[in-house]
Parts: sequence; structure tokens; C-alpha cells
Amino acid sequence: MDVAAFTRQLVDIESISGNEGQVGDFLHFELCRLGYQAKKMTVEDARNNVFATAPQESRPAMVFSTHMDTVPPFIPSSEDATRIYGRGSCDAKGIIAAQIAAAERLRQDGIHVGLLFLVGEERDSLGAKVANKQSAGSKFLVNGEPTENRIAIASKGTLRVELNAHGRMAHSAYPELGESAIDKLIEALHRLRAMKLPEDKGFGPSTLNIGLIEGGRAPNVVADRARAHLLYRLVGPSQQLREDIVDRVGDLAEIKFTLEIPFVRLRTLDGMPTMVAAFTTDIPALNNWGEPLLMGPGSIHVAHTEQEYVEKKELNQAVELYCSMAKRLCADGLG
Repeated sequence: MDVAAFTRQLVDIESISGNEGQVGDFLHFELCRLGYQAKKMTVEDARNNVFATAPQESRPAMVFSTHMDTVPPFIPSSEDATRIYGRGSCDAKGIIAAQIAAAERLRQDGIHVGLLFLVGEERDSLGAKVANKQSAGSKFLVNGEPTENRIAIASKGTLRVELNAHGRMAHSAYPELGESAIDKLIEALHRLRAMKLPEDKGFGPSTLNIGLIEGGRAPNVVADRARAHLLYRLVGPSQQLREDIVDRVGDLAEIKFTLEIPFVRLRTLDGMPTMVAAFTTDIPALNNWGEPLLMGPGSIHVAHTEQEYVEKKELNQAVELYCSMAKRLCADGLG
């Protein structure tokens, strides 16, 4: 299997989150053509996960998995001597290609792994949540994200927070007659930025990103409303952080905790280089699919950028590493 060529085929199918139907159909067709028993798991409308197994093993003990969706905008594929470029090249269509190539090679050695490709990871992990209700009973889940072919010892969690400040409109020439929601929001954000966040010696610090601020009516009107969306990356439980946020913000703004994805410690394998994934994955939503491991080609530092790429040599190395991981885990107890 030409991993680079297959990566380009996948990249050239636009699959921004919510529009994964065509790439799912393509993968289902290709996996059937390769002789797998492939099925579509309906998620919503034309969006389907794809799960494939070898005819010899309908309930594999090990499953390779990653996601089919990408962030916008669509960028078609291109390549040079060493790299493949385009949206999803490293996050995560090159990983799909490497996992299928590894499964094919393992099948020649009599080792049969499942393949699970999901929709919606970049938005809300909806595909993973649906798949978790249809587990095949696997013992291990090897999830693919761009880790530069290092195995992750942990994946940071996520806590999304929405702040809504309320005020009273007035003519800006007479600010004493109003109450500025923007002033309240700025003060709340100042307090949160000054707050010490949890750290872990092995996994690093928790972090805060203020990703969106909006509010007000016009430059000459005292603002009666203002809102901010925040995202914390977690290295442990969130309860104390939630309490600290509520305490610091006080009555300056209403607080909504809109999403949490927990921090996850992951299994590693001796001799493999390690890293901490500062990003979140589908793994927390796939707890019924076995003990998770996380590894894949490409760098998260170029994912979601205009120059997203994956090194061709990393794709080929990933095939070898996925095969090695499967064989080692088999030797450790799959039989």
C-alpha cells in the first residue's frame, strides 16, 4: 500500500466537521475492497463512523482508531520530495493511511486488528460517543493523533467556560448613569489571568486561553452586555479549579461550564520515546473500547495551520511502529 498516495486521496476529500459523509463512504468502499468486513455506524444524517474487521476476527482484541473530520478551511493536497501538505495531512488523514497499512501488514502475519474511524473529533467527539455504545469488546485501543511518533504518557483535559456580564445602557457622555458590562468582564478576566493554575511535575502546567470576547452596542453607548469564552487545559481533576473560578469572578459575571473532557493518563511501552499531549482526543469518550494508547505521525504544531503537513518518512515509520505496538501487546497478553 502506498501510504503517501492514500494520504493524498483522503486529504483531497473535504471533510470539515459536520461534512464527513463523503470521506466515510470512500473509506468504507476501500476497506471492503481490501477484504474487510466494514460497516457504517450512523451518527447523524449522512455522517457515519466506519468500523472494519478482518473476516477471521469479528471481535478483535485490538483496535486502531482516529478521526476523519478536519478543521476549516479545506486545503487540497500537494507534495514535495519529503512532505505531504493539505488540510488533515497530519490531523489525521495521514494517520488513517498509516493505520490501514499497518493493519494490512499485521494481517499477513496472522494478527487481526480492528479499524475505527470517527466523525466529529474536532468539534464535540460525537462520533466517539456513538461508537462507545457499540463497543466490539476490544482489550486495547491505539488512538492516532499527531505526536511525532512518540507515545503519549497523558492527554491533558479541557474545561470550557463562558462568562456573561450584564450592565445598564447609558449615553457615553454620562457614564455615571449606566453600568458597563465590558468593565465588569475585563475585571473578571484580569482576576482569572492572575490566578495560579494547577501544575504536575510529570505533565506540566494547566493553561488558560481567552479565545473569544464580544460585547457592547456602539462606541457611544455604555455596554449592557459582554461575553467571553475561555478554555483551560487540565492536568488533573477540575473541581478545585471550578471553585476557584467561581470565587474569583464573584458577582462580576454569570459563569457557565459548557464542556469538560477529563485529563487522562495513558499506557506506554518500554523503549518508545514519550510525550505529554497538551491537546484533547476522542479517548475519554471511548472508554468501552479498551485500555488506550496514543501515538501518531506528524506534529500538532502544524495541525490546524495553513501549512499543515506530514513528513513522508514519519508516515512510513508510523506503519512500523503501529505493527510493533500490536505485536508487543499481543505478546503481553492477547495471545
